[in-house]
Amino acid sequence: MSIPPQPPSSPGPYSQSGPYGQPGQPGPYGGPQGWHAPPQMPLTPQKTNALAIVAFVMSIVCALPLVPLILGIIALSQIRNRGEKGKGFAIAAIAIHSATIALSAIALIFGFSGALDDGPPPKRDSSGQVTTPGSIDVEDIRTGDCFNTGGKLAEYNDEDGGQAGFSVKIVPCGEPHEGEAYTVATLEDGAYPGKDKVISIAEEKCGGTALTDYVGDDAKLPETLEVFYYYPQRATWIRGDREVTCFLGHTNGPSTGSVRATGS
Repeated sequence: MSIPPQPPSSPGPYSQSGPYGQPGQPGPYGGPQGWHAPPQMPLTPQKTNALAIVAFVMSIVCALPLVPLILGIIALSQIRNRGEKGKGFAIAAIAIHSATIALSAIALIFGFSGALDDGPPPKRDSSGQVTTPGSIDVEDIRTGDCFNTGGKLAEYNDEDGGQAGFSVKIVPCGEPHEGEAYTVATLEDGAYPGKDKVISIAEEKCGGTALTDYVGDDAKLPETLEVFYYYPQRATWIRGDREVTCFLGHTNGPSTGSVRATGS
């Protein structure tokens, strides 16, 4: 049996050989077959937004109220428009300062409500005299009460006065104390008359015969005793504070005993 001759080879329609060469092999036009991406251009490094950094630092050091929050919001807008880095700094500044504002507001509310007082109220006998020490709001001080201000009395002893606390610790007058209230006056309701007007009224209420009625006409008070007074401020006026509390303060440290005249 003879073997038939092989038909001459001819390129089929799908032959891999042809004018363009084998895949991956140089073609007639030189160079490997296929497409090549153009060379990558060097990228410009992104800048970190300066405002975001400033906002973050200010939020940590407790700067001016709301400033870090506003700067953080502006920084986010700049970062989005300019394609800059620093989004984390801006978000952190907003979060930290928002938390700071919230905590400050809570502390202020608790302070106004008396929730942060240092303990239970004082106990009194049937005549109103304090028998057991306790904390009360400043506007709840009664005539004849002896109390301690927590070391704040020295801050009031200047020309412009000082910022009073919201509460004091009432003690029996036989125990060491800084102040002794000799009269308490209640102001009229209505809109807050302003700090200057309230101070003018307080000085009037604490002067005149108010002191001599308490200590007696012939009393000789030590030079270390000075007249002070608590008065309503705009923030406390809102919650109903109308009391002007006039008291004698020991400027050289706590003292014991009362200066009240017998029977007054």
